[in-house]
Amino acid sequence: MNLLKRTSLRHTAELRVLEGFGRAVRAVCRYVAPRTVEELALTVQRARAEGLTIAFRGAGRSYGDAALNASGLVVDTTGIDRVTAWEPATGIIDAGPGVTIEGLWRRTIEDGYWPAVVPGTMHPTLAGCVSMNVHGKNNFRAGPFGDHVLDLDLLTPAGDIVRCSRDENPDVFFAVVGGLGLLGAITRVRLQLKPVESGRLRVEALSARNLDELFDRFEAHLPHGDYVVGWVDCFARAAELGRGIIHVANYLRAGEDPEAAVSLHVERQGLPPRILGFPRSALWRIMRLFTNDPGVALVNAVKFFTSRLQDGHTYLQSHVAFAFLLDYVPDWRLAYGPEGFIQYQIFVPHAEARACVRDVLELCRQENRCSYLGVLKRHRPDQFLLSHAVDGWSLALDFPVRAGQRADLWALTERLTERVLAAGGRFYFAKDAVLRPADVERAYGRDRLARFLAIKQRLDPDGVLANDLWSRALVQSG
Repeated sequence: MNLLKRTSLRHTAELRVLEGFGRAVRAVCRYVAPRTVEELALTVQRARAEGLTIAFRGAGRSYGDAALNASGLVVDTTGIDRVTAWEPATGIIDAGPGVTIEGLWRRTIEDGYWPAVVPGTMHPTLAGCVSMNVHGKNNFRAGPFGDHVLDLDLLTPAGDIVRCSRDENPDVFFAVVGGLGLLGAITRVRLQLKPVESGRLRVEALSARNLDELFDRFEAHLPHGDYVVGWVDCFARAAELGRGIIHVANYLRAGEDPEAAVSLHVERQGLPPRILGFPRSALWRIMRLFTNDPGVALVNAVKFFTSRLQDGHTYLQSHVAFAFLLDYVPDWRLAYGPEGFIQYQIFVPHAEARACVRDVLELCRQENRCSYLGVLKRHRPDQFLLSHAVDGWSLALDFPVRAGQRADLWALTERLTERVLAAGGRFYFAKDAVLRPADVERAYGRDRLARFLAIKQRLDPDGVLANDLWSRALVQSG
């Protein structure tokens, strides 16, 4: 980084081919990875002076193009990963932007604390979780990640550090959380964690024979579930359209778990090294044999009919085992092949959700483009400016990108998007690769976007901060 003091970033920054997590979008970008906040500030200062735009990147877990910048510089902040303060008495942690969810729980669980909100993998960084305002299987109860951020520091392109919270610079706070890294670099986050008395959850598995039963059983368990999530067999059709499995999980109090103290040890939270006799690291190669329409349809059918035999079954599971299903198979995304996949997640208000989800699943079947994974969640609204959440439901869909059929897939998502917008829905920028500016304006409304753009203009008047998501889906909104 000393080179930054005397030579141009245009000449010294490494050129890398970076890709979204889904591998369906990629770009050649200039890339640097500062190791301290001071190096980060110097990088931003130099890029601004050279007229380079900057996109921030954490663990690269955004499925689409949010962490790419084909026209400028990508700044990787994963190296700024120091926990600066941890208070076991209160459950408040103060940490750098590159600390991961895994880094959080490993530091805090033996003191009886767990992150209040986690996504489906433990690898995203704190700054990434804030910038995308990620949600978990408990969004209906705990809200998004940003609801548990106490305050944060933001480095602006001008070199100022802006501390913001609900009381200090609140307009900036509610825009930065979920602000896609477009308002500055997050250099510090202070977060409230959740106290837990056991390292395990009690999980109940339920099956549903069709979409109405899936919604009905899901809703019936919301009042007494700490986490509720549904899996949808997107290959089912006719009377079985929308069939699936629901998992309901609840925290255990110390008196309910005879192994409560032991279960909080870090080593009791690890994922198994082998699954079905195979090393976890090799599983994606086996998955690849089934990552095609007949293979996924077969796996889904076996999974569903097995679930019918286990309906109502309860068991104990560690926090890690329940929360981070995506981490059971390292590199699982490689099973989709070199063209990768896109994840398309819709959010629909409660009153419209069943009809819209049914319409989406039926359209996919008609087009022979069934999602290889469908995940249903219940959400509650929040106060963040670019929030994806509504008082309703989300459905996440994974579509493989096949050689020569990319345009057809994007055309299908345009038709799906039209249905979601007609239902008053929104989308999840962390996973998006397909939205257009007009879609974003209809989903979020002109007023909401204008307020965000006004704050961006104030903090970043020269337009230094940009990424490929911004260029594709947001920039014309200005």
